Amino acid sequence: MINKLNQFTDFLVAVVGNVDAGKSTLLGVLTHGELDNGRGLARLRLLRHKHEAESGRTSSVAHDILGFNSIGQVVNKPIHGHLNWSEICEASAKVITFIDLAGHERYLKTTIFGMTGHAPDYVMFMVGANAGVIGMAKEHLGLALALCVPVFVVVTKIDMCPPNVLHETMNLLFRILKSPGCRKIPALISSTDDVICCATNFTSERMCPIFSVSNVNGTNLDLLKLFLNLLPSRSEPRLNELAHFQIDEIFSVQGVGTVISGTCLSGIIKLNDILLLGPDLSGQFNPISIKSIQRKRLSVNYVRGGQTASFALKKLRRNQVRKGMVLLAPESKPKACIEFIAEVLILHHPTTISVGYQAMVHAGPVRQTATILKLNSHERLRTGDKDMVVFRFIKSPEYLYTGLRLIFREGKTKAVGTVKELVPYSASIQQNPRAKLYKRYATSKTNQPMNNTVTDEIKTSNLSNTSSIPKSAEHISTTTTNNNNTTSQPDTTELSNIPVSDLLTSNNINAPANSRQRKHHYHRTRKDITE
Repeated sequence: MINKLNQFTDFLVAVVGNVDAGKSTLLGVLTHGELDNGRGLARLRLLRHKHEAESGRTSSVAHDILGFNSIGQVVNKPIHGHLNWSEICEASAKVITFIDLAGHERYLKTTIFGMTGHAPDYVMFMVGANAGVIGMAKEHLGLALALCVPVFVVVTKIDMCPPNVLHETMNLLFRILKSPGCRKIPALISSTDDVICCATNFTSERMCPIFSVSNVNGTNLDLLKLFLNLLPSRSEPRLNELAHFQIDEIFSVQGVGTVISGTCLSGIIKLNDILLLGPDLSGQFNPISIKSIQRKRLSVNYVRGGQTASFALKKLRRNQVRKGMVLLAPESKPKACIEFIAEVLILHHPTTISVGYQAMVHAGPVRQTATILKLNSHERLRTGDKDMVVFRFIKSPEYLYTGLRLIFREGKTKAVGTVKELVPYSASIQQNPRAKLYKRYATSKTNQPMNNTVTDEIKTSNLSNTSSIPKSAEHISTTTTNNNNTTSQPDTTELSNIPVSDLLTSNNINAPANSRQRKHHYHRTRKDITE
């Protein structure tokens, strides 16, 4: 069983398009072999959450598979409406894994993460014949072009669309694909010969087949299945390189523990291997052992580059791992980075981008806000500008590598780029502003005169770390005896040389939180000192 499982060819196909384009419905028809009733029956088998079934809109990343045997026949045979992935993989020579992504604008960040984190081989761009290329459809098409992923188009709902509206949709689609921004060669598929011709030339990224299908009466679905079966491999698996596994999903399974899933980019990962998991919030990589491996819901002994899998990890809690972390071979000696240099092209921005601008960076499984530290040859970047930009993550270090494609996005701002250089992370780079603030007060004179501006110093000192108390104030204590209700008074001679700001930030003196109580507490403390 294990040997058979690792013999089939596996492809990832991301399904994108505007909301209500019929993405989940088409996948339900393809994978379960039953036509839709026109009211969304087929998509119910693919949706993951209750609110998705009620609204009919996908909000998360869903997966489903379509298997072909050695003679090109579909082997999917649902039992009571459910697919047995292990049986499909055993009988298949090629398995297509569909990544169903959300089409609504509200879930755009989830769609971008599905495109960058799962590293799909192809993109199936869905267009509703009755609606055309509207809304988020152009955003998703631009995302696929920015990531340099081959695209083929599927026009749905042709059974309910008038001929003149379908003709207008096709003309608009052809104009967009031929535009200078896309530079595609659209080809309308109407026969088996067209499918064979487009499939053999599809890896050039210029050819763009267009299928017009119906999920209700099954028009041209056989041509689409034939095209999926003939899809060639984009690249050979990098088996001779060191192991590199990127994490895109995390689960906590009862009785098993922490389970991660993702894509193996290179190398071979075997059962009980010791790998480095990281980076954590401090930029460190920690050794971890692989307890079990599953591929397409079936246990295997190893996984190789280009395959998706799930790992159960030994002695790891759920809060110790996050999306964007990686598993690497110990021989690679990985280093995290919090600053990196990328060559960026601004696709669109309403005004200008300068130093200090912050936006969300999507690079592989990494999704974190970054700020611009430096521009190489421009003072400000506008739409169409290209420059070398120094970025810095604002939260924690991440693992990147040179040549990785990234998307820089915030609101209507869109930019794409490639990582060119990494700055190794060290703890000294991450400065603590609280430590700098305390250092400024610790180096000041200890015999500061008390004046009317001491209240401003008190407000500023409350921002510093209250656990770090100067040595001159360590001997101060205020104790209360419950028997006689008496309070020991501090020595006024020693207190006269200590700033009031240090007194009020001491752990032994409870400084009130609000401004009115703090003002009363300050006058009371000053009166005790002067007396």
